[in-house]
Amino acid sequence: MSFRTITPKEVRAIMTDNAGEYALVDVREQGVHSEGHPFFAVPLPLSKLELRASALLPRKSAPIFILDQGPELSLGERAAEKLAELGYNEICLVEGGVVGWHDAGYELFTGVNVPSKAFGEFVEETYGTPHVTASDLAARRDAGEKIVVLDSRPFPEYHRMSIPGGVDMPGAELVHRVYETVEDEETQIVVNCAGRTRSIIGAQSLINAGVKNPVAALKDGTMGWYLAGLELAHREDAVAPFPGDQALSRSQGSAKDVAVRFGVTRIDRAQLESLREEVEDRSLYILDVRSEEEYLDGHLPDARHAAGGQLVQATDEYVAVRNSRLVLVDDDGVRGVMTASWLIQMNWPEVYVFTATEDELTATGPAPTPDIAKAPVLSALELDAVLASGEAVAVIDLATSLEYRSGHVPGAFWAIRARLAEDHIFIPAVGLIILTSTDGSLAHLAAPEIEKLRPQTIVRVLDGGTNAWAKASLAMESGETNMLSRTDDVWYKPYDTNDQEAVRRRMQEYLDWEVGLVQQIERDGLARFRKF
Repeated sequence: MSFRTITPKEVRAIMTDNAGEYALVDVREQGVHSEGHPFFAVPLPLSKLELRASALLPRKSAPIFILDQGPELSLGERAAEKLAELGYNEICLVEGGVVGWHDAGYELFTGVNVPSKAFGEFVEETYGTPHVTASDLAARRDAGEKIVVLDSRPFPEYHRMSIPGGVDMPGAELVHRVYETVEDEETQIVVNCAGRTRSIIGAQSLINAGVKNPVAALKDGTMGWYLAGLELAHREDAVAPFPGDQALSRSQGSAKDVAVRFGVTRIDRAQLESLREEVEDRSLYILDVRSEEEYLDGHLPDARHAAGGQLVQATDEYVAVRNSRLVLVDDDGVRGVMTASWLIQMNWPEVYVFTATEDELTATGPAPTPDIAKAPVLSALELDAVLASGEAVAVIDLATSLEYRSGHVPGAFWAIRARLAEDHIFIPAVGLIILTSTDGSLAHLAAPEIEKLRPQTIVRVLDGGTNAWAKASLAMESGETNMLSRTDDVWYKPYDTNDQEAVRRRMQEYLDWEVGLVQQIERDGLARFRKF
């Protein structure tokens, strides 16, 4: 196939004009994306494209600009072919890729979730969000001051490491649950996250909602606590309770005031149906901003889960098409409004809140996954028997490098799917190759690709992936034991290493990077955040 190209200058003009829909899609691995990309570029790695495209790009006729490393566009062309096979018909390759963008004199941003992180810094600078340092917080608590620490991250992050005594109350849940957790108006509330963004947004959410308690963000979050030489807690499970009737009524009153201040538009069922009828002309994302547990228990059939705090923190992980329509779904009239208020300030043009009734939340379980062709499989027990037999076999794990490092089938090689054409040569000559990934989906996608590369080799997929192997209580191996590809598939957090000196250095570098985003977005000129 041949695809149209578009120059960086033309893409930049479209982004500056900001009048219509477009998606600037970076098809490199996330770790490579984090090394430098345009401000609104959304990561959609070629390795996982078929699994993520429908959620990130819901309208097949939306203009898509594909970005790879450049100057050769081989990765982009491969991604364009896959998108075309999936039915997308407005595809352009950005000439020169990221190299061409840089050569044209345009800004490149390192890191991930850059628009959201930059927005957090904008909020602190614009509204003067109060903050407290880790040392000051520890001293005040030691002095007996009445303080509650609310952790604004999802539970897995909180559970991994937290401020001692902190209570997990993620993002959009803060205004929803605060009155049930903090019953008086004198207790100092401190909101923390791992770094800065969710601390700032969380604290300012409570302030915007009119919470009368003194509220502050913990400066630099758990990283700041660690860098101050203070001990972090691990594996805590103190989760804030859902609000009772009285607390919920207070939260709903606060949300009504926020809706008025920030111009949040609520819609009813008929208006939602009207938006659904226009999906051929406008991209529509229906995002359930409640907790994952609530979503799994019951949601709108066409809604995807995007917890409100995470949607603000990492918008590019849920929405790829700029200037699309966003419908935020809740069942209480609080979490949708609080999330919408921030997206409006991020200058998203069409954001709506739909508060669903119980009888409308008819779908259960996770959102449907894309249909993919299934390769022949081996069960976990069958694979275990094959490995024990001494047969010449190679297991290739296509999970993320972090997942592989955490645990994999003993002896398995690790590779990036998009690089199999180059890296398969390092696989020993064997008669049988078994592919696996976390749940097996990625392995099924890769099976026909390996068959073309190794036509004389039998290829099978581990049924249910490495999750099934672990569920069968079979032995697991950890560490970077057999690496075929470079480990630049994901962005490694500062604490994703056991080298404590490196952890401290990378934490400080990360915090400095976040603060520096304010100056960089001013140079770039694409961000148009709004102040109310």
